[in-house]
Amino acid sequence: MNQAARKDPKDVRRVVSASLIGATIEWYDFFLYGVVAGIVFNKLYFPSDDPLVSTMLAYGTFAVGFLSRPLGGVIFGHFGDKLGRKSMLVMTLMIMGAATVLIGLVPTYEQIGIWAPVLLLILRVAQGIGLGGEWGGAVLMSFEYAPKGKRGFYASIPQIGLALGLCLASGVVAGLSSLLSDAQFLAWGWRIAFLLSFALVSVGMYIRLNVTETPEFAKVKASGEEIKLPIKEVLTKHSGNVLAGMGARYIDGVFFNIFGVFSIAYLTQTLHLTRTDALLGVMAAALVMILTIPLFGHLSDKIGRTRIYFWGSLLTGLSAFAGFWFMKNSGGSMLMVWLAIIIPFGVFYASIYGPEAALFAELFDARVRYSGISFVYQFSGIFASGITPMIATYLLQKNNGEPWLICAYVLFAGLVSALSAAWIGRRKRRQIEIEAVPARA
Repeated sequence: MNQAARKDPKDVRRVVSASLIGATIEWYDFFLYGVVAGIVFNKLYFPSDDPLVSTMLAYGTFAVGFLSRPLGGVIFGHFGDKLGRKSMLVMTLMIMGAATVLIGLVPTYEQIGIWAPVLLLILRVAQGIGLGGEWGGAVLMSFEYAPKGKRGFYASIPQIGLALGLCLASGVVAGLSSLLSDAQFLAWGWRIAFLLSFALVSVGMYIRLNVTETPEFAKVKASGEEIKLPIKEVLTKHSGNVLAGMGARYIDGVFFNIFGVFSIAYLTQTLHLTRTDALLGVMAAALVMILTIPLFGHLSDKIGRTRIYFWGSLLTGLSAFAGFWFMKNSGGSMLMVWLAIIIPFGVFYASIYGPEAALFAELFDARVRYSGISFVYQFSGIFASGITPMIATYLLQKNNGEPWLICAYVLFAGLVSALSAAWIGRRKRRQIEIEAVPARA
């Protein structure tokens, strides 16, 4: 009965659609903050005589969202493994939506002084907690419903939510930037992008309330096999998989935040492009990712997840050099700038982000899977994602506006992730060999 339910095409489509739409809304909310951090918040909430200080402070609150994500991962992972995936996804969507709408209503530093950045910080923490619980549940709903031989493909579909969310965030801000003057955009235009979250969350909530629990978790629940403290089980009995997963995650967090967040500030402040042109480049890369993420998820089912992830990590790390070289030497050609973002970000990055969800889900069994993948993804995000824009800003200044130290940092992350993927592959092969011994006997 469980297998039949898992393979029912209608059930799979319904669950995957709900996961994708919810993930899109969550990522829109989360990365909208990153998109405007270096172009709005540094001016309105962290004013300073030194633009570098203002930008670093704005990116500091951006990083706080990543610091709070592990807390959300542990909390919602625990209850997701005890009570179910669906109910946690409804709660995370509510938390994220409320925090995003409130960010759009926070008065500026000029209006209420120090309370402005304090309130922004508190709401950013709430965003991090919401997304910390969202990602694991969204990918698990698709992963656990999918047929065994197509789990890489189906688990990659909620991953498209990152591309759609980034595309929406960049597109909305770019549209507002082009329609409004700079004064209007800074005065009130940027707030519209945050207030739009209310409508998006309402749609997502309706869809999520109409899906059922995954057959795999239902089986665990029916047999009474729930773990009393899932995170303890993850850290004590799966510590090797946790370390390997966190290492594999490194290039994902670093590369995304270099090309999806920092590149906007680099193009506008260092290369002096318009805000709209920079945002359109990121948005175009996100559109390409909508196609390439499921492609690489599918290839991971056919060729092998660790093999795709290994080579994807290396190529993604190296592509930063080419991307920044073409940006720097574009000579004002927007086509060259956009290609310098689209190819590394839209194609190479998808080779790791597509297979990633299934790769991490397979590190843990169903009883602790929500807690396991949430911890791996969210805790590693502190150093892989949250501090990356600040590191990049520092390295750019240290090298007198030249981006090559940033590229070297990205390549280092790619090497760490490639080695971690190879380690996961070896552990998988050893496990298969161990399990095959009784069968041969």
